[in-house]
Amino acid sequence: MEEDERLAKAQIEEDERLAKAQMEEDERLAKAQMEEDERLAKAQMEEEEQLAKAQLEEDERIASTLVEDHEKVSTFQAEEDEQLARALQESLNIEPPPPRFDSGNIFNPYPFFYPSGYRVCAGCQTEIGHGRFLSCMGAFWHPECFRCNACNEPITDYEFSMSDNRPYHKSCYKEQHHPRCDVCRNFIPTNSSGLIEYRKHPFWSQQYCPSHEKDGTPRCCSCERMEPRDTSYLLLDDGRKLCLECLDSAIMDTHECQPLYLEIQEFYEGLNMKVEQQVPMLLVERQALNEAMEGEKSGHHHLPETRGLCLSEEQTVATISKRPRIGAGYRIIDMFTEPYRLVRRCEVTAILVLYGLPRLLTGSILAHEMMHAWLRLKGYPNLKPEVEEGICQVLAHMWLDSEMYSITGSGVASTSSSSASSSSSSPSSSSSSSTSSKKGRRSDFEKKLGEFFKHQIESDTSSAYGDGFREGNDAVSKYGLKRTLDHIRLTGTFP
Repeated sequence: MEEDERLAKAQIEEDERLAKAQMEEDERLAKAQMEEDERLAKAQMEEEEQLAKAQLEEDERIASTLVEDHEKVSTFQAEEDEQLARALQESLNIEPPPPRFDSGNIFNPYPFFYPSGYRVCAGCQTEIGHGRFLSCMGAFWHPECFRCNACNEPITDYEFSMSDNRPYHKSCYKEQHHPRCDVCRNFIPTNSSGLIEYRKHPFWSQQYCPSHEKDGTPRCCSCERMEPRDTSYLLLDDGRKLCLECLDSAIMDTHECQPLYLEIQEFYEGLNMKVEQQVPMLLVERQALNEAMEGEKSGHHHLPETRGLCLSEEQTVATISKRPRIGAGYRIIDMFTEPYRLVRRCEVTAILVLYGLPRLLTGSILAHEMMHAWLRLKGYPNLKPEVEEGICQVLAHMWLDSEMYSITGSGVASTSSSSASSSSSSPSSSSSSSTSSKKGRRSDFEKKLGEFFKHQIESDTSSAYGDGFREGNDAVSKYGLKRTLDHIRLTGTFP
């Protein structure tokens, strides 16, 4: 029992010793933590004091610099104001020179300076204070308010351009007002006199550099437009070029042309001018057309380039029997021709037309040549070229007019067709209308092309085709087609 008491007492003493040691350790750790916190707080305070001191020194340096700069600016402004006042005093009786106009409509915006409050800016309508500003166009401007009418950026160049009393950068003015070539897309250059010189198509309004007339730029044999550099065109085997828009309605072989030939015959029937004999119609190449023309003693053909021919002599002609294929690079390949023996059974042996032309141009040539055939078959005497070619052009123009009437659906057919049909026979318009339903919808370009072919006939400058057409058209408009033809038969002249 004594042993148990002794062990219990020893255990109590050991617990007290451990508890005391633990307490001492906790006190030591707490004291160390407190010392560390005090050290960190002191270091933080010292760092903040250093930063505050550095910021104060920086603020004092900036303030000192600002004061110095302000003093410099004030000194410079005072000197500038003094110079401006002196310059103004010296120029009170002298008007500033007006802006300079060059042949290119260029101003010299030389700046004039005035003191504060002297003028109001024409751009922002506010008072112009100290500093630079411009005097030009009869007004005063802040430099940032004098802006280009195209790009709306300030004009800082010494020279600028004017249009409609509005300023432009020279480059912006050129971009907006200097014409570009429709062929090469570049600005059309000036000539040796400093003037912009270009060529312009009288119908299509296509404008281009004069050099393109001599540099081999292709021109469409149908619409006569220059071909732009970034477009393709069809090269026919006889050297002619055809734009792809004209190619869209081009007639390429004799078989393909037969429906159009029947339409022309119906058009003549509608005018009570039926051609009784069956006259062969052949589509041919340029070489075959030229050879047939040389073998014809009294044939009639279009000038200056032969596009159609009314034959009366017996000949053998190479006709295009099958539509040629178009190969790579838009070139004609596999041209199929065959000889056609023309035997004279009447006064007319055949009508030849150049292949590869749009439907409306082919039809107008057919209508022209059909009139030659009609005159010959009806026994008209040999006529002067102005009379015969003139009346043939009138019929070609009338056919184009009827086609344009059916295409547009307009209630007014222009020029000769209305007067001619009213005085001879009404079926003219009805026959063309009945056939137009078979032709399908026409493109806007084909409508424009028809107007161009009419324009070509109307503006022809030759004596036979141009003057003859105008005289014949006036006669038909005044007296009607039938009375005009009767007068030609009796007198050989237009009434």
